[in-house]
Amino acid sequence: MHNLKLIRKDFEAFKKALEKRSLDIDLSKIKKLDIENRELIQKKENFEKEKKEISKSKDKSLFSKSKEISSSLEKIVEKQKSIKNDLEKILSNIPNVPHEDVPFGKDENDNLEIEKFGEIPDFDFRPKSHYELGENLGMLDFELASKTTGSRFVFVKNKLALLERAISNFMLDIHVSKNGYEEISPPLLASADSMFGTGQLPKFENDQFEVKLEEGTERKFLIPTAEVILTNIVKDKIIEAKVLPLRFVASTPCFRKEAGSYGKDTKGMIRQHQFYKVEMVSIVEQDKCLEELERMTNCATNILDLLKLPYRKVILCSGDMGFSAEKTYDIEVWLPSENKYREISSCSSCSTFQATRMKARYKDQKKEISYVGTLNGSGLAIGRTLIAILENYQQKDGSITIPKVLRPYMNNLEKISLN
Repeated sequence: MHNLKLIRKDFEAFKKALEKRSLDIDLSKIKKLDIENRELIQKKENFEKEKKEISKSKDKSLFSKSKEISSSLEKIVEKQKSIKNDLEKILSNIPNVPHEDVPFGKDENDNLEIEKFGEIPDFDFRPKSHYELGENLGMLDFELASKTTGSRFVFVKNKLALLERAISNFMLDIHVSKNGYEEISPPLLASADSMFGTGQLPKFENDQFEVKLEEGTERKFLIPTAEVILTNIVKDKIIEAKVLPLRFVASTPCFRKEAGSYGKDTKGMIRQHQFYKVEMVSIVEQDKCLEELERMTNCATNILDLLKLPYRKVILCSGDMGFSAEKTYDIEVWLPSENKYREISSCSSCSTFQATRMKARYKDQKKEISYVGTLNGSGLAIGRTLIAILENYQQKDGSITIPKVLRPYMNNLEKISLN
């Protein structure tokens, strides 16, 4: 969430920075409410001063005046409370300000490609889609999932289930042993307060799966990404700067309604309500965010390099970035059946935006307290990695060659086939 004191210092600069988001946000109401609130604060201070003077004088003739002042103070407090709620509601729905490095644009068509990596496979046959390959192997069953659960779910079976698990374990091993992340096995439920902290609530409530618990208990949600839980590890804390950076990684199921995506990617595993993802989160000193973003993105791309999958790195334009992000790199893997690149990871710096909402701070060497910087990134989406391996490593007979780095995780199996 945004700091009202900083907005007040240069309102026009804040307004101009948000224009890059291409959103229609009425900022004049913030200005109006802020002025009203400060006027009430002044009135409150004057009344309190007057009441204190009456109390000191012990003049009984002024007691009725004191009661009037008390009544006025109660009204001011109530009015202030209402204004504060209105301000917080508006501010909590305004996205982070894009960093100056971020290119201006309205949607994904305005994203900029930075570089391509790896060799696109050259098949001497028509490459099949991942769902064709999986169904032909009898190891992806969308029909059964539709019967037991509904659309946008899948049963992953047999050797593909083993491959899915191998991908997860391989990624975790790399991030822990080589990239210095601490592995966490977190809860899969998040409180409403935690969801607010990372920016999923209130703006994106329609995309979340809420879990109904006992009457009167705090609202709980299935995590849309492990980012929510991992970032909130530092909620309401003041950390010593010497322990930073903190780097966490988790492999979890994720749950999203995919609101607004009806009709998109209805076939296969590209856009599911339940999917697995290895998530990286970094907590850093606020001036180290962009440096950490480069590091995190390299950790994600290194996984694709090791798997020998072709991909490209893209910087998102201002209109396509996530709500909490100040700068985002997308990593897109090549899918032969679609003849194009598709997102497999998104790495974002959120500056102090989430930390302000979570009240997550650190104390530097001068004992000064500041908000931490937070970052998150997929390292990688497991389902989409499975898809990319199926399509890029497919053979003419419909079998799948297993990438060499994954074979130790699969009992040294070299190929998945019907036989």
